[in-house]
Amino acid sequence: MKRKNVSYLASILLTAVLLTSCGGLNKMVKLAPEVRYSVTPEILAMHGDSVEITVKGTFPAKYFNKKAIMTVTPVLKYETGETAFETKTLQGEDVQANNTVISFVSGGSFPLKSTIPYSEDMKISDLELRIKASIKDKSVDVPAQKVADGVIATANLLEKDPKSIKADDKFVRVTTQSKGADIHFIINKANIRNSEIKAEDMAALKDYVKEASEKSNYEFKGVELLAYASPDGAIDLNTKLAANRLKNTQKYFGKQLKRNKVGAAKEEDFFKANSTPEDWDGFQKLMQNSEIQDKDLILRVLSMYSDPDVREKEIKNISEAYTIIADQILPKLRRSQLKVNISVIGYSDSVLTELSKNNPDTLNIEELMYAATLTEDINEQLNIYKAVVKKHPECLRGHNNIGYVNIKLNKLDEAKAAFEEAKKIDANNAMVLNNLGVVTFLQNDLEAAQEYYNAAAGAKQGNEISYNQAIIKVKKGDYENALTLFASSKYNTFNFALAKFLNFKNTQNADAFEASMDILKNVENQDNALIYYLKAIIGAHQQNADLIYNNLRTAVEKDATLKEKAKKDIEFAKYFEDDTFKSIVQ
Repeated sequence: MKRKNVSYLASILLTAVLLTSCGGLNKMVKLAPEVRYSVTPEILAMHGDSVEITVKGTFPAKYFNKKAIMTVTPVLKYETGETAFETKTLQGEDVQANNTVISFVSGGSFPLKSTIPYSEDMKISDLELRIKASIKDKSVDVPAQKVADGVIATANLLEKDPKSIKADDKFVRVTTQSKGADIHFIINKANIRNSEIKAEDMAALKDYVKEASEKSNYEFKGVELLAYASPDGAIDLNTKLAANRLKNTQKYFGKQLKRNKVGAAKEEDFFKANSTPEDWDGFQKLMQNSEIQDKDLILRVLSMYSDPDVREKEIKNISEAYTIIADQILPKLRRSQLKVNISVIGYSDSVLTELSKNNPDTLNIEELMYAATLTEDINEQLNIYKAVVKKHPECLRGHNNIGYVNIKLNKLDEAKAAFEEAKKIDANNAMVLNNLGVVTFLQNDLEAAQEYYNAAAGAKQGNEISYNQAIIKVKKGDYENALTLFASSKYNTFNFALAKFLNFKNTQNADAFEASMDILKNVENQDNALIYYLKAIIGAHQQNADLIYNNLRTAVEKDATLKEKAKKDIEFAKYFEDDTFKSIVQ
């Protein structure tokens, strides 16, 4: 960018009068208008948290005195003060120093790249160059000249909206319970003996049925009934035996259900019954788990022959083993198996809410975790999660969610303490690491936040983690990588649209404006005033007055503080004196 101050020549003439005793310095001041300075960017902009400039100065031939030293200091001036960039020192060819040398004969140029921290006071500012030339012990200030305007601070619109992660409950309102028992029979018999009725597993099953029948939230879903015969003897006999064992077991257990007034037992398909005449599968399993000496041989017989009669004959030929089989294996296969299935219906939402407030100790961990989702009151949520931690201090989820709620309450120290407790339980948990990153980000420790996010991403990449990493990239001015992370996070937010807009500075691709507008249309909270403010800025870049004014008007209606912001926003500099613009921001 090339600029000349209107009063610059007059200043030079005045200075020249005062320099009659300065020899070569006088000439350098006189010819100063021939030095050309350019600044990139032409209008200064905030990038990350800084303002960066590149100044290039070009000196004509026979300008720079061989014995002169010159310092060039860019200074950003604003209403409340000024901030200097790095000083560049130049020297003539005869100076014995280590500065950039400018030739007297051919002239020369220099680059100066420097960065200063951005502050809000810099929104309306001028960049000027302050130049001092000296030869030995004599020096002179060359009149300062303005070279750029500043500072565009659109990047500062970035919202602090990192995504923390809440641990989910595993609540299931209706669960299924099952309890079973076996009834064993004598060889070739189908009657149920008293000893089997009084057996421990059958007694426990009957007690279970009785207790379940007395609970209003227990619902009988059916009984699975299987009956078997052992694979010895004639197939016809075994078929009849298995069928009778099935019939007698169903009749007996049906009476038990009727005695306990289980009405569902009257339903036609309540009993799911089936019989197996020869239980070769059961036989094989028992053999595999036995210590019988010839079991491998017997198992080989089972694999070699599929015909049950051949199998039985071959096994009986192993006379010594068969005696043990008849004593230890076959009696276990002459049985029927009962399994009662019951649905347990959990508390209603209203009951869970009441108990979580007044008697949380009566609820299990999943009921408490779920109860916290039934209220919009975050203080009530916090109390419930505290009850979870009190009852189950070993559970990471309770600690995590205490931290999650405290972030919403803006109690960052309490949130961090809760996440640290969760981290003690699982140091590599991606959810907890992400949430610690959120807290440190909100506490303005970007480097610590980045470390936590990186560790979380290493454990498990998630949408929230990608989004949070993207915000860090925007804060650091790395818009290209920010956009990649925003896209992978699948969140359409104001920050995503802002990054797309800011990346125009890198790509100079005007499509970025329309892409940013498309993202803004899909932001969930359309009441966010910044959406319309950014649309107005895009309108300024597209020189679309209607887009500017319509959206700026909406923005200030939603957030009146944006009036003052717009008045000083150099994005709208061309419209500062426009009557419509003034009417909106007054």
